[in-house]
Amino acid sequence: MCGIAGFHGSGNHEIIKNMTNSLARRGPNDESFYNFANLYFGFRRLSIIDLTTGRQPMSNEDDTVWLIFNGEIYNFLELRTGLEKKGHKFKSKTDTEVIIHLYEEKGEACFDELNGMFALAIWDQKAKKLIVAKDRLGKKPLYYSVINNTFIFASELKAILEHPLIKKEIDYDSLNKYLIYEYVPTPKTIIKNVSKLEPGHFLIWQNNQLTNKEYWDIAFQRVNIDVNNQALVLKEFDNLLNDSIKRRLVADVPLGVFLSGGLDSSTITYYAAKNLSQQVKTFSIGFSDKSFDETAYADQVAKFLGTDHYHLNCSPSDLLKAMSEVAKINDEPLADASIFPTHLLSQFTRTSVTVALGGDGGDELLAGYPTFQALKLSKLIRLLPLSVIKILQVITNQLPVSYNNFSWDFKLKRLLSGYEYWPEIQNQIWLGSFKKEENQSLLSPAISLQVNLEESFIELESLLSKVKSEQLENRLTYLYLKQYLLDDILVKADRASMYNSLEVRAPFLDYRLVDFINSLPFDLKLKGFTTKYILKELMKGKLPDNIINRPKKGFGVPVAKWLNDELKDFTNDLLAGSRLKNQGIFNPDYVNKILVEHRHKKADHRKKIWTLLMFQIWHDTWFHSVIPAFEPEFR
Repeated sequence: MCGIAGFHGSGNHEIIKNMTNSLARRGPNDESFYNFANLYFGFRRLSIIDLTTGRQPMSNEDDTVWLIFNGEIYNFLELRTGLEKKGHKFKSKTDTEVIIHLYEEKGEACFDELNGMFALAIWDQKAKKLIVAKDRLGKKPLYYSVINNTFIFASELKAILEHPLIKKEIDYDSLNKYLIYEYVPTPKTIIKNVSKLEPGHFLIWQNNQLTNKEYWDIAFQRVNIDVNNQALVLKEFDNLLNDSIKRRLVADVPLGVFLSGGLDSSTITYYAAKNLSQQVKTFSIGFSDKSFDETAYADQVAKFLGTDHYHLNCSPSDLLKAMSEVAKINDEPLADASIFPTHLLSQFTRTSVTVALGGDGGDELLAGYPTFQALKLSKLIRLLPLSVIKILQVITNQLPVSYNNFSWDFKLKRLLSGYEYWPEIQNQIWLGSFKKEENQSLLSPAISLQVNLEESFIELESLLSKVKSEQLENRLTYLYLKQYLLDDILVKADRASMYNSLEVRAPFLDYRLVDFINSLPFDLKLKGFTTKYILKELMKGKLPDNIINRPKKGFGVPVAKWLNDELKDFTNDLLAGSRLKNQGIFNPDYVNKILVEHRHKKADHRKKIWTLLMFQIWHDTWFHSVIPAFEPEFR
């Protein structure tokens, strides 16, 4: 795992060095560069495979093809064997060199052959062509910009901002979407004229022209097995999952597994233990707030599978003291509070291993989120007149507010929201913070004039147009994979792990497994109100029954409580009326209103306030404002 940066056009060695240095935590083991005319590549390496001869940028035999590559290719040994049979000569044992020779053999069609996670750049000197590409599910980030006939790219936004052609200007349409989604949906970013490359896509920069091409997309085509024969489905699922995890256990450095005690991480631990000759190392963290803590489940699974288990107990103080670190991690605003425990878990895990396997993707693929269950109820609620639904909303808003994790009043209020939208947008309303109508009041008049509220869901609508013939449940799965997983879950995992120089691998996101699961009838994923049905059937007898059947808890933190207690003064400072007035982005009166309602338990605004707080921390960190000193107060 590494960090890559580069540009073709205006610039010099000092610029590429600054861009690359900003990625140092992604690659602490090595730094190197390549320059040809007005092309510049920069690379930071975290050594995982072939620790001695895997230096990048790497070239072919005659130096006409150059590559920088962040990620892992899990089928590189098979690809290498095939290339050697065709006469290709190798000077290293890396997956990096395999990509170079595969490009020589197949050109841009080489991406179809790669099973892995990657963001990469290829310079074809003969064709004077620069190609950048991203893996099928978007596990590795890639930002880019075209300005003044210069193409600029990097693994992180902060590196792009090191190029002097990029102006640090907020895109207020993207801010509007951040407030709705809690992240900025691909392909936009929070900065004007900077984009994120879509998953399964590659870009060609040639003759000062940029072309964007798609080489893979999520599909729901039926597989060549009888999906009504559950025994056959389970056998294929077992084979694919086992192979995916087995491939991701290959490394020349110490390796472990994140183990929360949930079904997904426990499943990965089971197959890892099955395929490793030595005892598998597992890692978990716990919290003092029992509504968020999963320690007992992680311990149970570790003992059941006989792992070498490492556990860290985190106090609220530990989580909150990570605030300054998270500010550095989030070079684009992200309001997912679970980045705090993810950062601490990554930091803790890195003291023992360099690679960790995680369970990302299981919930999106297998209908593991409570929103999939809520969809069944919402279909019934939609039969009621909207006027009746609004009366029910008024009644539920009078219920006492609880600050517990996924409290019943929180879930009920969410269930009854969003009926003025299509079901696909309603699902996003359930997941996010503000509605676009609320943003009209939240944003200052000057900023509102710069925002097109009618395009708040333009990316979602564009994605839906590609799967409009699919059933609703498949359309939602597509959106989860293309938005929430891509721009929240995977971003959070990448930022938190790479900040700690830890590589995280996601076995559920092997594209063969993704294709297989998406080919199954939806009732094998959500059967009645049983989520992840087919995975639960697969793991019977392999894991304890209570682990298989326990409700999803999620990797949450007690945000609602913090905002009224440990973070109260800090929040008051960052969202103070005078500060907001000087900043000129938000309406101070509207922000004060939601703060007062939350403090007096008139409403649960945890998500809204947290989303604003994370933006303010981002703005103060990356726009060099004065950040209030933060020391958590425990009452």
